[in-house]
Amino acid sequence: MIRRDIPTALLALAALARLAQAQEPGRIYRVGWLDVEPPGPSRPLNPVWVETLFKLGWVIDKNLVILYRYTDRAERLPELADELVRLKVDAIVTFAAAQTEAAQQATKTIPILFLVHGDPVGRGHVASLARPGGNITGGSQMLPELCAKRVQLLRELLPGASRIAVLWNAANPSKEIDWQVTQDAARALAFKLEPCRFTSPDDLQAALELARAAKADALLPLEDSLTYRFRRTIVDFASSARLPAIYAAEYTQFGGLMSYYTNPDEFFRLNAHYLDKILRGAKPADLPVAQATRFMLAVNLKTAKALNLKVPQTLVARADVVVR
Repeated sequence: MIRRDIPTALLALAALARLAQAQEPGRIYRVGWLDVEPPGPSRPLNPVWVETLFKLGWVIDKNLVILYRYTDRAERLPELADELVRLKVDAIVTFAAAQTEAAQQATKTIPILFLVHGDPVGRGHVASLARPGGNITGGSQMLPELCAKRVQLLRELLPGASRIAVLWNAANPSKEIDWQVTQDAARALAFKLEPCRFTSPDDLQAALELARAAKADALLPLEDSLTYRFRRTIVDFASSARLPAIYAAEYTQFGGLMSYYTNPDEFFRLNAHYLDKILRGAKPADLPVAQATRFMLAVNLKTAKALNLKVPQTLVARADVVVR
């Protein structure tokens, strides 16, 4: 019992030591958090992020206050970003590309740290990965490259398939790049693609029904904030339409068939370290955009059984997560 308490005590002492090194002792720093979902059961404040900040000397609601601004409508993001700028926050954390875009439009001076941007160079949010320039940096998921890998995994899963329905948010400029990469990968593997475009939550269901009407053999959603928000809707549709699907985040935990994704904890840990550096005086322009180093494959064998689908043992053996 006593031994178990020692690491906690040492952690607390280390945090206090870091506090002594802060730029302005006694100051409470304020960080804006801009997102399309609030922290909570669906997207909790990541414990790895909180723990990493604590180890670095930052205690939320003590010397670091998080000002949450979120909306279920992407068109409101610029308004919320402007609000954070007026509040003179010390930094703004954005979850992905759409939030970063809004923050970039709102300020050219307050540091902006994106968590899991799919293509920061392609969107013009940084000058390059090595030298971001400006006031923005963070972590890159390399989503276009991962799109091609997901097409390859679908071919391995479904050797006799010919048509993939690709669900994507046409209002997101980054998804045009993902779509092009997916087309190239599909062409090389003799897949035909059925584009199922939508631009808002109002036409998502119609785009999903297009996938059903096209008699596709599989479903491939291109991940962004909007598809993430409606992830359960998409997974439930794939189940009801009996469509094998591969996702860009860990959706096998609630019924998705297969996911190939980056480890989110990697980006939350990086973001906490970068936020610490920035609050102590570093400039985003001097912090290179970090790329994912670990990729995860998850397979849900219960969903496969419900779809009467035999998952090749080669895929199961390589999977980091297997739901049985």
